[in-house]
Amino acid sequence: MSVQQNLARLYSEIPSRIKIVAVSKTMPVESIMEAYRAGHRIFGENKSQELIAKQPFLPGDLQWHFIGHLQTNKVKYLAPFVEMIESVDSLKLLQEINKYAEKNNRIIKCLLQFHIATEETKFGLDVEEAEAILQSREFAEMKYISINGVMGMASFTDDEALIRKEFHSLKTVESHLKNKFFRDQPEFCEISMGMTGDYKIAIEEGSTIVRIGTGIFGKV
Repeated sequence: MSVQQNLARLYSEIPSRIKIVAVSKTMPVESIMEAYRAGHRIFGENKSQELIAKQPFLPGDLQWHFIGHLQTNKVKYLAPFVEMIESVDSLKLLQEINKYAEKNNRIIKCLLQFHIATEETKFGLDVEEAEAILQSREFAEMKYISINGVMGMASFTDDEALIRKEFHSLKTVESHLKNKFFRDQPEFCEISMGMTGDYKIAIEEGSTIVRIGTGIFGKV
């Protein structure tokens, strides 16, 4: 199936309230343009160098989500254009995003990434670490970032019960943080979870953003 056909199928399956991030890592500009011509606008990359290289060759109205582990020394290159950084996992990274967002006179949307998988290879915060960030003086002084929710990656497994449990745990974290820190901030409303293999379970468990690569662009 073509990129256009895959997107049409996803649009028909996934409720319109849910954002679909087309994960375009390793994809050439032409493949991204195929999705763009089909009307899609939200794209995700997980390597900063690849995103920096592609972005100038693509239309300016693409909304770029950065979804991979982000080194602090790469923030300055993304800050002029990135719509959302979904993978914030430290106060240091948040400070750097705020610093370069200010230099570019814009507010960058961020999600706090949580470690919900049983695999040790995944990055992310636990609730205690997230609360320490949100209660810090440094965070209180940040004016150029907007915390819009949470992100997590489930274990790479065929065990649907485990995947569902991990997604449920992220929804629980989001509800806890909402009640404790963001009760009066409607922008804190996003739960980014679910990829090509498990997005249907993620949606059932409360996802508002799904990150789909293979399901749109096919296998490389």
